[in-house]
Amino acid sequence: MKDSAQHRDVKGAILDATDRLLAGNGYKKMTIDDLAAAVGIGKGSVYLHFKSKEEIVLSHIDRIIERLKARLDDIAKKKTPCDRRLREMLVERVVFRFDSVQHYTQSLNDVLSQIRPQFLERRKRHFDEEARIFASIIKEGVDRGEFIAINAKETAGAFLIATNSLLPYSLSTQDLGERAEIEKRTLKVAELLLKGLISRKG
Repeated sequence: MKDSAQHRDVKGAILDATDRLLAGNGYKKMTIDDLAAAVGIGKGSVYLHFKSKEEIVLSHIDRIIERLKARLDDIAKKKTPCDRRLREMLVERVVFRFDSVQHYTQSLNDVLSQIRPQFLERRKRHFDEEARIFASIIKEGVDRGEFIAINAKETAGAFLIATNSLLPYSLSTQDLGERAEIEKRTLKVAELLLKGLISRKG
């Protein structure tokens, strides 16, 4: 058990260092030597945990999304009306990403331009995973009569597409503006989306 915990600790430390180095240098300038030095381990130890620099960076992105999905799941489990949960989830998916990379000086697309195809493939998978969480709440709302009869999967996809322009992919967090402004914009988009979904029965 101790070895397993140490493995996780070192792996986590490597990913933490990756975050700092990407924020300051970008993917191209970051080296395995830099990572090893930042963590205080030998270069060979980095390769015990990851096969390549590319895998390290993609794992760093995966970790951000895993944390986001956990937050979305927590909101989804609340005993509140479905529209309230969806609104909170839409804001969370945008603001959480903003917070996760607010210290980056470039957009994620620029930071990760050297591995763009792999990054875009990973990003599609992440969006699909998020859409499943959103779809479960939309379906629940339809089943309860809170929402109009609608395809939950397609609607979830549309909700994500509508808020993707607010994510720090093509724009840096500096270009996107202040956190409070991002949250305000996301709430406006969420309100517009939910207006078309809420049942007008009664």
